[in-house]
Amino acid sequence: MQHTRRDAMRLFSAATASTALAAAGLSALAGVAHGRAPATGKAATTPQPVSPQPAPPQPTPPQPGVQSLRDLASAPGHTMPASAEAMFSISLAQWSLHKELYAGKLKHLDFPALAKSEFDITAVEYVNSFFEQKQSADYNKQLRQRCDDAGVTSVLIMCDGEGDLGDPDAGKRSIAAANHQKWLDAAAALGCHSIRVNAASRGTFAEQQRLAADGLTALCRLAEPLKLGVIVENHGGFSSDGKWLAGVMKLSGHRLLGTLPDFGNFNISQTQSYDRYLGTSELMPFAKGVSAKSHDFDAATGQEATKDYARLLRIVYRAGYRGAIGIEYEGSKTAEREGIKLTKSLLEKTRAALFAELTAKG
Repeated sequence: MQHTRRDAMRLFSAATASTALAAAGLSALAGVAHGRAPATGKAATTPQPVSPQPAPPQPTPPQPGVQSLRDLASAPGHTMPASAEAMFSISLAQWSLHKELYAGKLKHLDFPALAKSEFDITAVEYVNSFFEQKQSADYNKQLRQRCDDAGVTSVLIMCDGEGDLGDPDAGKRSIAAANHQKWLDAAAALGCHSIRVNAASRGTFAEQQRLAADGLTALCRLAEPLKLGVIVENHGGFSSDGKWLAGVMKLSGHRLLGTLPDFGNFNISQTQSYDRYLGTSELMPFAKGVSAKSHDFDAATGQEATKDYARLLRIVYRAGYRGAIGIEYEGSKTAEREGIKLTKSLLEKTRAALFAELTAKG
């Protein structure tokens, strides 16, 4: 059969179209194989964004000390105190009078008698730097006699400047522990139940925990023959982080090791602070003492200007602590002796209010 030029062109066009269709089909199949949708000839639509689901409600952060004590009245294992005074006693930390002591207006040996005569406080806490003689058995006997004559009990000695118990150098940690021996001996002679020490260290959060636990445990071993407690105050650095210091207690696990929660010392650095109520609640399970730090007072109410004492003392009581709470006035707007009296009054008034809260009917 013969074909015209037009027939040839028609046949050529049909073949070309067939080839193109076949190629398109293969391309589409390849696209599907690679996860692409085949072309439909319509403009691609932009996927509509899915509306984000609302985040689940976050739990309310704990608010230690806010809850009333009334629920404890019928709580299993709770023993109702016979009086407000049975909730805790009051002692006087010598640091409250550090300006008078440094100025020579008050002698260390006269401190116990002053606590009784001026403030009607019969328990005292010493600072090692004010001992006029160190490592002197005779001097410690004199101080013990002064206490006995005044009817005053010695609670503890706050020890500073004896080296870092968490020093990264193992030899220096050992020296720091040994440096505290003289204060263990003095505490035993005076009838104290503990010495207060620091947990200073260097390194990361975890490294400092490990090093401090090691040095504190070594010191506790020295305290074992004397049956004295070794208690750590939140006193700057990581020690002012409640979780950190509680972690140190757990890492050591020594029965003589404990804490001395201070209501005011929760500044980790000049730019970082820790919640005082949370920190106090974290440290109280290990507490063998408590320090009622005070600075300024509201003239109208008598309340401490920066610390809610009712909250703090609820935390202390709920933890089961019934020992001495030491007044540690450190303010500058009020004279030291007046500041001590204001702090004592606040502790007594708050204690009475919490006792009424605890024993309220209905």
